[in-house]
Amino acid sequence: MCSVCDAVGRLIQRLPQGELVRGVTSLDNHLYVLRGGKSSEQVEVYDIDSYCLQRCLTVPGLGDARDIVACAYNRCAYISDWEHKSIHKIALSGDTITQWPVNDKPGGLSLSLTHGVLVTCPEVRKIKEFTTDGQLVREVVMPDDVVLPWHSVQLSSGEFVVCHGDRDDPLHRVCLVSTEGHVVKSFGGPKGSSSQEMNVPLRLAVDENEFVYVADMNNRRVLLLSPSLTFVRQVVSRDQLTGDGLSVHVDVNRQHLYVADDVWKDCRWTDGRVVVFSV
Repeated sequence: MCSVCDAVGRLIQRLPQGELVRGVTSLDNHLYVLRGGKSSEQVEVYDIDSYCLQRCLTVPGLGDARDIVACAYNRCAYISDWEHKSIHKIALSGDTITQWPVNDKPGGLSLSLTHGVLVTCPEVRKIKEFTTDGQLVREVVMPDDVVLPWHSVQLSSGEFVVCHGDRDDPLHRVCLVSTEGHVVKSFGGPKGSSSQEMNVPLRLAVDENEFVYVADMNNRRVLLLSPSLTFVRQVVSRDQLTGDGLSVHVDVNRQHLYVADDVWKDCRWTDGRVVVFSV
């Protein structure tokens, strides 16, 4: 176990190794870890201070989960289900679970300014906004060169920060996207490993000052970008991770960064854990 350290990017804790971590989020005094693999119907719930496992939530019928996000306003968590093209909602007060269709394969999740859920659908280049009871509010369609957008987060301006690019795609970028779906500015370009490049930016987290944390998966690191999408620093390096960072979540109250550290071996994801850093 590592001691708590105040320096930016310093390791605080490694949670137990288990199956692939698909997503991580927090609410109040709890940390929620979404696992993939054989136990993909399970969400592990940890005490956020002691990191002790308190219980597991079962989500019946969940298939190929891709992300999880918790909402303090509606007291619930949402999980994206790639296989069934749907969203599962868990009411955290009583663990009641409901489900609604997205009609496209959903990837990363985040919350809208009106406390709804934003669903990024990579294959159709769309951000879909739903109310907490699953009513579609709107769709934002992104340009053709935003290939496979994995995740989007809405800023206070109403615009979106979007990350996109898979292994063989020409562009690996984080983009500022208008409410009409136009790219206003971007960071990155062709894939690479320099401070101005990325290789599959898969997930995003935005803090209270709208600085952007990017899980740069194939470079096995987390980057910090300014609100104007300029490089600030590398927050987490490949030396601090065992595998690839598939997901990232920031707790602005505790100033903690949670990174899903997953291992790719023998052409498959074998296991993973959540690693906690100070920010």
